[in-house]
Amino acid sequence: MDKIIEAKPVSVLRQSTRRAAGQHFTIELSETVKLAWPMVLTQLAQVAMMTTDLAFIGHIGPEALAAAALAVTLYLVSFTFGAGLLAPIAPLAAQAYGAGNLAMVQRALRAGLWAALMLSFPIIAFAFRGEQILLAFGQAPDAARLAQQYLIGLALGVLPALWLQAIRNFMSAVNRPEPILWITLAAIPLNALLVYLLVYGKLGLPRLELFGAALASTLVNCAMFLAGFWFATMRRPFRHYHVLADLWQLDWPFLRQLIVIGTPISIASLMQYGVLSAAALLAGLISTSALAAHQIALQITVITSMIAFGISMAVAVRVGHAVGRSDGSGIQRAGLAAILLGTLIAALLTVAVIVARFEIAELFLDKSAGDADATIGLTAELLIVAASLFVTDAAQSIAAGGLRGLKDTRVPLLFVGIAYWLIGFSLGYVLGLKIGLGAIGIWIGLSIGTTIYAGLLVLRFHLLASRRALRAVT
Repeated sequence: MDKIIEAKPVSVLRQSTRRAAGQHFTIELSETVKLAWPMVLTQLAQVAMMTTDLAFIGHIGPEALAAAALAVTLYLVSFTFGAGLLAPIAPLAAQAYGAGNLAMVQRALRAGLWAALMLSFPIIAFAFRGEQILLAFGQAPDAARLAQQYLIGLALGVLPALWLQAIRNFMSAVNRPEPILWITLAAIPLNALLVYLLVYGKLGLPRLELFGAALASTLVNCAMFLAGFWFATMRRPFRHYHVLADLWQLDWPFLRQLIVIGTPISIASLMQYGVLSAAALLAGLISTSALAAHQIALQITVITSMIAFGISMAVAVRVGHAVGRSDGSGIQRAGLAAILLGTLIAALLTVAVIVARFEIAELFLDKSAGDADATIGLTAELLIVAASLFVTDAAQSIAAGGLRGLKDTRVPLLFVGIAYWLIGFSLGYVLGLKIGLGAIGIWIGLSIGTTIYAGLLVLRFHLLASRRALRAVT
């Protein structure tokens, strides 16, 4: 009888503990959704702006569209590197925010603005040498010349775009990402109007074609930065951080942190971007239809990955907050909630793409072309393979965000080289070109590489988060 009486409180205590843990997880999931949805929509809005640009450019002619694609590819290489170096602003500021250190939050943004200014010079120089770079890679002289026109226009907007990126990371770190979403949504129709006017020379403006499209993007970047800067300096709660205080003072210790943490992020992003470009080259060696099908599958994958990327930005902030307040179990909950949310959405998108694979293929391809049926069929098959990596791609993106929140970026860089290049690309080459599976073999390799990368990152996050939780208990 005594044993029963003693056991009952223990059972009640365990149920209470489980109930409390469940409530904490539900709260964490809710906070992650609240933080992530503006970031996700901002990513999709940026894709919408880029799609609008390409739609208007496509009406100039196929040569202009091909040149713009070359220019964007070259531009994104350098801009991705710059954005990667600015990415640590969010977790560093989030850790300071979690610890209640408002002065350190202000230092993070100030260092980010200086870093963006310094990064803009090499990126602009790279863009101005675009024609020579494209010619060195064997591109046609006319295409390289047209691409240079577009790159010059884009180069003019590098600095405001990087400054906006720094402000966006700062706003996310203090749980207020909505202003950047509002600014980006307002920019979509403004961008479309300016592209239309400057590309075709309407309302008495000169017809600038490719340069006009890029100039419109630059003007929009400037307007977006000014709007973001106004929010960051004039509106609550941002004005309480006094971001203009000591703005002219270079914070070398914080700049070094950005470089140390951000450089592996930049290199990892370029390596992921590079393996997709290399896969496109492999597809081009097979056939024109294989390359077309590959590009469509890649475009759908990129669009779906924007959702996971938005959630990964949110989890970097949530983990940073937990680190700042020395909450080991909070780090674990933040990672688990974000991965659960992202993989669930990715699973739903997987089903949707598989069901609608033929309709998606027909949306991109002209059915009247001679080999349209074969290309549509190949694209539909590729979409099945591509959809198989949506869940693992979401898991790797979100786990990488969680690791950024822990300031762990060097080991994930090693994982990129192993999973994507040593395993994924090698398998894609063997399966696609040696065994003869074609574009499907290439995508099987990419899928396997992504799965391995996701597994390594999730395991790495689990180990580091568990270590933090154990340290907090002891």
